[in-house]
Amino acid sequence: MRLPDPSTARVAGPWAHKDVSANGIRLHVAELGDGPLVLLLHGFPEFWWTWRHQVVALAEAGYRAVAVDLRGYGDSDKPPRGYDGFTLAGDVAGLVKALGASRAHIVGHAWGGLLAWTVAAMHPRVVDSVTAVSAPHPLALRRAIRQRPRGQGRASAYVFRFQLPVFPERKLTADDGAAVARMLTAWSGPKWTVSPEFDEVVRRNREAMLVPGVAHSALEYHRWAVRSQLRGDGRRFAEAVDRRLDVPVLQVHGALDPVMLESTAADSGRWAGPGSQYRRLPEVGHFPHQETPHTTSRIITEFLAAAQR
Repeated sequence: MRLPDPSTARVAGPWAHKDVSANGIRLHVAELGDGPLVLLLHGFPEFWWTWRHQVVALAEAGYRAVAVDLRGYGDSDKPPRGYDGFTLAGDVAGLVKALGASRAHIVGHAWGGLLAWTVAAMHPRVVDSVTAVSAPHPLALRRAIRQRPRGQGRASAYVFRFQLPVFPERKLTADDGAAVARMLTAWSGPKWTVSPEFDEVVRRNREAMLVPGVAHSALEYHRWAVRSQLRGDGRRFAEAVDRRLDVPVLQVHGALDPVMLESTAADSGRWAGPGSQYRRLPEVGHFPHQETPHTTSRIITEFLAAAQR
């Protein structure tokens, strides 16, 4: 099998692709529009293209929308280390500065959403607001896994299976990334999986996972999250993010999300700043920004408009 080139991630569209140096690595971004910076962080098992609808909608609403391939994904660098919460937050904060902005609205889905919460806590001077799509606060997720093992613990079981060496990488890339197709299908609301767009989404994300180095890098996020619980860096991380934010937070959550349970997301309010909102989307799974792109884009743009007043 011929493995795809990283340039697979540079999907053509109305946006411009560029490489930006931040925090000691090269990050690939897709950019469209002028105005206040909105930085979009993808989740697993995806890449920047997951935000294609929002990039266009935000640009039309008067924002500079920048979707990034996070460290280890897509056409960004894939160094052997740096998949801990501290370094990843530094990547995002450094990217804001490297893009020539002093502050940005941070929008993240799933792992990208966990990272958005983290950046706002660790680097508050570069954050104007946080939008967390399918992403509870990191400490809300940690507590839910411990306190509700039959609920969020069971929903997060895949993360623990990723702790094994080598085997998860092989499983994730076997049969041209068939595991990615299975996850996307199982984690989505049933209406989206029969939509005309879904086949293309599956195809592009399977290709993106097969880019050399991506599978291992993606799994390293999960491995650090679990293994750090028993180490000093995990305790330091918890202390660093355990603070109420000074900026408003928008939480967008699908009622049918089987990965990040709605009850876990709802427990995150204690860390959200003044003017925060929680929006529940019925009949939607783990990918609101793709399953109901127009509704999600409208909710985000309305929140950003209010956050800037």
